[in-house]
Amino acid sequence: MRTLRGTVSVERAFEDASLRIPIADIMPLKVLTPAVLKSVKYAQIAASIQEVGIIEPPVVVRDKKDSERFHLLDGHVRIDILQKRGDLEVVCLVATDDEAYTYNKRVSRIAIIQEHKMILKAIEKGVPEERLAKALNVNISNIRQKKALLDGICPESAELIKDKHVPINTIGLLKQLKPVRQIEAVQLMIAMNKFTFTYARSLVAATPESQLVRGKKSVKGLSDEQIALMENESAQLEREFRTIEQDYGTDHLDLVLAIGYVTRLLGNARIVRYLAANYADVLSEFQKIAELQKAA
Repeated sequence: MRTLRGTVSVERAFEDASLRIPIADIMPLKVLTPAVLKSVKYAQIAASIQEVGIIEPPVVVRDKKDSERFHLLDGHVRIDILQKRGDLEVVCLVATDDEAYTYNKRVSRIAIIQEHKMILKAIEKGVPEERLAKALNVNISNIRQKKALLDGICPESAELIKDKHVPINTIGLLKQLKPVRQIEAVQLMIAMNKFTFTYARSLVAATPESQLVRGKKSVKGLSDEQIALMENESAQLEREFRTIEQDYGTDHLDLVLAIGYVTRLLGNARIVRYLAANYADVLSEFQKIAELQKAA
């Protein structure tokens, strides 16, 4: 970011135009595991490409030594499917800097909101809902449910969970909350890395009626007094959690930076070979540290 005469200039994340690139010139950053290749999601994406083509272009970055070669940042499953189909080229978005992509964005998984956006794009292009349902191997009611996924979700909450794997029934519970409380609930879920329906239901149950979209809530097996006590205890727990989160923020940042540094080291084949030959135990510990990032 650069400042000039009081204005702020933000560097572009992508080149101005998408490119049709030979698949042979695209170098993946990872190899898909047998589990991914056999997954339901892989089959759904393959069926979708077969029926309606590529909706979300893969993202690549130019090789620093050869601008006609590209590294694949996002879209490993799509590229693998295209290769097996015998396709020779694909339209890609070209990123200007691979550092703009975190490890999680390089993992070939589609979060539910990303899937929602893909469905909307397909419908905007004129693809019938019935054809989409066939492509994704689901019934049409599932397509309609995902089409309306973000109805009742405020933009701030949608932005927070856009790359999270949140169950669709959890999103349904979040719709019961008013925007401010909805954002608070999402932030708690992210901080706890917990997006289950049960956890979301407990957050809704502990929400005062004034922060609910529709009137009085009904929680089976609990009296009004018990619900009120739960609300007070939840509010106290949230305050304590915020305090702890602030106190440990610096330590967490240091940990993230350390894990990132170790992960980058392990991305260098020469370093890995040297450690394997001379410090196998250190390499083993480094690999365990790097796994923490994958699990995050």
